[in-house]
Amino acid sequence: MPNLLKRWIKEAQNIVFFTGAGISTESGIPDFRSPGGLWSRMKPIMFQDFISSEEIRIESWERKFDSENDISFAKPNEGHKAIAHLVKSRKASYVITQNIDNLHQDSGVPEEKIIELHGNSSYAVCLECKIKYDLKSIKSEFEAVPISSRKAPNCKKCGGIVKSATISFGQPMPEKEMKLAETVTLSCDLFIVAGSSLKVYPAASFPILARNNGAKLVIINREPTELDQLANLVLNKNIGPTLNYLL
Repeated sequence: MPNLLKRWIKEAQNIVFFTGAGISTESGIPDFRSPGGLWSRMKPIMFQDFISSEEIRIESWERKFDSENDISFAKPNEGHKAIAHLVKSRKASYVITQNIDNLHQDSGVPEEKIIELHGNSSYAVCLECKIKYDLKSIKSEFEAVPISSRKAPNCKKCGGIVKSATISFGQPMPEKEMKLAETVTLSCDLFIVAGSSLKVYPAASFPILARNNGAKLVIINREPTELDQLANLVLNKNIGPTLNYLL
C-alpha cells in the first residue's frame, strides 16, 4: 500500500496536505482531546466568556503559560520534515493544518504555504487592530506582579483585548484561511490527510470537498476515521516513518 501512495505522489501534479494532532503527537505534544490531553484536565474556556470577563482572561493566560511546556520544547519529526521536502520540491503546494504548534514552520515549510485553520499558539494578537505580540514580553509583564494583582494584557496601540492567536471554542473560524483552504483543495489532484481523526467540522469538510472534486484522497492515521470509506487509500500507520518512506 505505501508503494501505491509513492507512485501517486510521483504522478501527482498538485498535492495538498491536511494535518491534525496525530502528526504532532509523534513530536511529544499531547492531543488536546485524548485521555491526558488538555481538555481532559480542564474545561475549555469559551470565546465569549474570554471577551466578557477580565477574570476569565486572566485565568486563560495563566493556563497558557502553565501549559506552554507541552509545545515549546517540541521539535519537528520526520513527518513534518517529509512534508517540508515535498513543498520545497514543489510536489506539494500547500499544507492545511488544524495544529497550532508552529512545527510546520519550524520544519522549513514557508509561512505562505501553511494555512492554519485553528490559529497559532506561538504569538498573541490584538482582537481589534490585529497587531501581533511576542509571548515572551507578555509573559514577563504578566508574571512580574503578584498573582492577586495580575491583569490581562491589552493592546498598547489601541487598548483592545490581546489573545493568544489560536481559535477558541465559540470563536468564528478565520474567514481568509477558510476561503484559501477551499481554493487550494479544489485545485489539487492528490489530497493527503496526515494525523487527523476528521471529527472536527468545518475543517473535516475539506477532504470531502477534495474527493468530490475528483482528487485522490489518502488518509494516514493510526486509528480509523469517520471518512475512511470515502478515501481511495487508508494507511493505519505512524505518520513520520510512513511519509519518510515515501521520499
